Parts: sequence; structure tokens; C-alpha cells
Amino acid sequence: MAENSLLKDLFTYNQYANDQIVSSLTAYAITEGRCIELFSHLLNAQHVWIMLIKKEIPKYGVWQTHDPSIFKKIDQDNHQNTWQLLDKIQDLRSSVSYQNSGGKSFTNSLKDILLHISNHSTYHRGQIASSIRALGFDTPVTDYIFYQRDKK
Repeated sequence: MAENSLLKDLFTYNQYANDQIVSSLTAYAITEGRCIELFSHLLNAQHVWIMLIKKEIPKYGVWQTHDPSIFKKIDQDNHQNTWQLLDKIQDLRSSVSYQNSGGKSFTNSLKDILLHISNHSTYHRGQIASSIRALGFDTPVTDYIFYQRDKK
């Protein structure tokens, strides 16, 4: 299934880009503040969405802040859970009904939710890069094209 292959590539890129962020946060000893809050949120959101699709209870709240020392572990767990989900999906058009954090009900396709997770992560990585730059450090390179070049 071509769509599944594309989504697997996007989520592998997602993990690559997250690794770039973690490396920068570690190199610059950024352990608190907006960068940590946003990256925690990025990781939590992916976790919550995947658990929602799997009909499991999430371990993390959407805005729960983590110690940076566990970022890599959470990201690896997210990647593994997402990959397992992608391996099991038969029809990306199938619907998922859920409630948002405000209790409002929605229904979206698996494809739309998975693309949302990817786009949501990209959006927040951009915010984190801007915050890192504002702190006076070089920004991590998280562009998709760099991921593709690094693969070769």
C-alpha cells in the first residue's frame, strides 16, 4: 500500500527530526523553559493520538512536561507504537471517533489523524528551533530534504 509506505517514511523522518532537536537541547544544556515544554507537548500529542487510535489509555497528558533525559525513550516508544499501528492498518480511510480534551466528539479518518500528527510535530519543531535561536544557539536542521539526503 503506497499510502502506508509514505506514512512510514514521514514517521521515520519525524523520529529523525526529533533526534535533531534532542541533540541540540542536549548540546546546549537546555533543560527547562519553552523548548522543553513544546518538545514534551510534541511527544505527548503523538502518544495521545496513537493511544486514542488503539483505544488505549494514554500515559501522558497533552501538556505534561518531561525531564529531557527521557525524551529519546518517549520518542522511541512513539515511533515503535506508530510503526506497529501502520503495519496493522488495512484501510487508512477507516474512521476513528474520539473526544478532544474539551469533551467534544469528532470523527476523522486514520489517514487524516496520522497526517495531523506529522504536521503538528513539524509545526512545534519550528517553534522550538525559533526558541533555540532566540537563546543564541544554532538551530537544528530538521527539514525533510536533509533527512532524505542523510539517508543516502
